[in-house]
Amino acid sequence: RGALRPCLSVRLPLRPSAPPAPPRRRGAGARKRQRYVEKDGKCNVQHGNVRETYRYLTDIFTTLVDLKWRFSLLVFILAYAVTWLFFGLIWWFIAYCRGDLDHLEDHAWTPCVNNLNGFVSAFLFSIETETTIGYGHRVITDKCPEGIVLLLLQAILGSMVNAFMVGCMFVKISQPNKRAETLVFSSHAVVSLRDDRLCLMFRVGDLRDSHIVEASIRAKLIKSKQTQEGEFIPLDQTDLSVGFETGDDRLFLVSPLIISHEIDERSPFWDVSRHQLEKDDFEIVVILEGMVEATGN
Repeated sequence: RGALRPCLSVRLPLRPSAPPAPPRRRGAGARKRQRYVEKDGKCNVQHGNVRETYRYLTDIFTTLVDLKWRFSLLVFILAYAVTWLFFGLIWWFIAYCRGDLDHLEDHAWTPCVNNLNGFVSAFLFSIETETTIGYGHRVITDKCPEGIVLLLLQAILGSMVNAFMVGCMFVKISQPNKRAETLVFSSHAVVSLRDDRLCLMFRVGDLRDSHIVEASIRAKLIKSKQTQEGEFIPLDQTDLSVGFETGDDRLFLVSPLIISHEIDERSPFWDVSRHQLEKDDFEIVVILEGMVEATGN
């Protein structure tokens, strides 16, 4: 089942609850940080030096689905146009080799395809054959075995092209990415006391009346680290507990909810002071998953 995965990327440092500070102007002292995951959920990662590009062609269906809409539409149009032109050329070639084009006014001559008098009419007959329109003006005769074989081949190949391209378009249209536009995260995360426990908290809400079924949430800490052996691990991912042990990570998202991560001995923030928290360079990515009630995606 397809999963709906809106993401919230929280760029820290985080500050405990306090009156808002005046906005700082961007200047020599302000450094623009590059996010690992953007606020709209897009991963800010570019693949470079990919040598085995043939792997994208081995999974051509997923590659076409992942393309941008303008490229998908271009491939969709080219797939049909190329097959129509290709088979239209073959129909014209058969008529040319049999001499049908030289006997257009000879009523005693039996052509391969009636009323085929050039490449344009062969192209139109190719479209009628592959799309099964069947206007009835141009029709194949039983005196052309090579035409019968070509007719069967084009009918089978046309069905395959239809199934493949319509399947790609259906999957691309039915993707639940746009449903994430009505799932709203809070703009800021805070560190504050809750029930005498220090917690990292943020809020999430759903704007639609149709619910997200089986909604669950999880959080990842993205931070580079160095091991005791001296190995540097860039962009290491660490789980942040948001209630997996107690089941609080499974949400009944009918009203805005506050998601809480308790900073205890198991939390990666346990040994981090407030001063160090403000200077550290890391990122928290929050992922909400679930099924759309209306579509099942």
